[in-house]
Amino acid sequence: MTGLTVTLVLVVAAAGFLRWRRPAWYWLTFGVALASLRVLFRYGSVMDACGLTVPPSRWRLALARATSRPVPGPRAPRILRLRPTRTGLVLRLKLRPGQDAFDVSASCDRLRHSFAMYGVTSRELRSGVVEVRMTGYDVLKRVQMSAKTDTRPMRVPVALREDGAVHYRDYRAVPHALTLGATESGKSVYQRNLVAALASQRVALVGIDCKQGVELFPLARRFSGLADNPDTAAELLDALVSHMEDVYQLIRAEQRITANVPDAEIAADIWDLPDNLRPVPVVVLVDEVAELALFANKEQEKRRDRIITALARLAQLGRAAGVYLEICGQRFGSELGKGITMLRAQLTGRTAHRVNDESSANMAFGDIAPDAVLAAIQIPTDMPGVAITGDSTGGWARIRAPHTSLRQAVNTCNRYADLAPDLPALAPFRPVLGVPKPVDAPAVESIPATA
Repeated sequence: MTGLTVTLVLVVAAAGFLRWRRPAWYWLTFGVALASLRVLFRYGSVMDACGLTVPPSRWRLALARATSRPVPGPRAPRILRLRPTRTGLVLRLKLRPGQDAFDVSASCDRLRHSFAMYGVTSRELRSGVVEVRMTGYDVLKRVQMSAKTDTRPMRVPVALREDGAVHYRDYRAVPHALTLGATESGKSVYQRNLVAALASQRVALVGIDCKQGVELFPLARRFSGLADNPDTAAELLDALVSHMEDVYQLIRAEQRITANVPDAEIAADIWDLPDNLRPVPVVVLVDEVAELALFANKEQEKRRDRIITALARLAQLGRAAGVYLEICGQRFGSELGKGITMLRAQLTGRTAHRVNDESSANMAFGDIAPDAVLAAIQIPTDMPGVAITGDSTGGWARIRAPHTSLRQAVNTCNRYADLAPDLPALAPFRPVLGVPKPVDAPAVESIPATA
């Protein structure tokens, strides 16, 4: 008996230690079994308490009266499947007549408390079937991306969602995106993850980094074009517009619209072209868009209008030509001048890291997902990398990108440097990778070394 007691104490102590120090290990060893039993045993009473039951049908009441049986109680949604995952449980429910998927979504917070889970989200799979995803611990506290991801051309994993699912950046579904975030919010790490994920794909990367290139130029070996100041950026964007027009001419030449050609063979964008004729897609990353929109004199104002016009044209017309925009900034509102709101309307994907004021969150989600504004301003300062992502459908989720150092991103870009395509239109902007010449030290006083 003493040995059994000691063993039980050791098991409880090990479970407590794992739950404190390694929540993921605790979930895989103890948590998943305990949570599954808790959900199955409490399911009926929890559904009834949350108002997710319906009265018995008339034929069941009539059958009970005819056979002198007790009156049947209310019926909860039927469990189709309970599947444990690496981070939680997935519960698939078949709704009863009269129930709606919104009822389950509105009860997610109550379900989280009743089942003692960390988080609960729901989504409708099809008519009458709802999937409830429950997480057993805070998966965003220490991001561990799944080893198996559904990577496809122009679709790359960049972050982890709060329900344990992988967040993908799919350019063919969401061509253009806007990423906002204050200083030290994790915006640069998100951008590095995106570049590192795209480095192994057949895609041309073009960067505009007006902070003298400190963010994107270390990754230059994988880029087909780079600009580190607004003047070069204006010329680079004009070259991209010309490249887009040349791609449209190629598509027009290959459309082959005749009476005897099936509709499926008619080309409308680069993805309808044969592989041997398809131009390489281009992803344009703008590190700080405000630097392109600010001006101090008439000459800079003309340059600014030229840049914003080129960005708006690429956002409106670039998808079919395989030109995709990733625009980052700390703020992106009408105070940046004319044309900015028109450009923002073309950016379907929205991602907001920690922001300093509510108006910045409204810039990202005010016109597509008002509920996400409150979530964006509640991101704590001690959780860099946590962000709210949404799109024009109104849905949103909390995500966090795994920490990727600049050294890791540089190593990835160097490994796939041979995949950087040479585009004739971008040849003048191809980064020079020779040995840098010695220059005079900048007029910046360095911090003296401590003894």
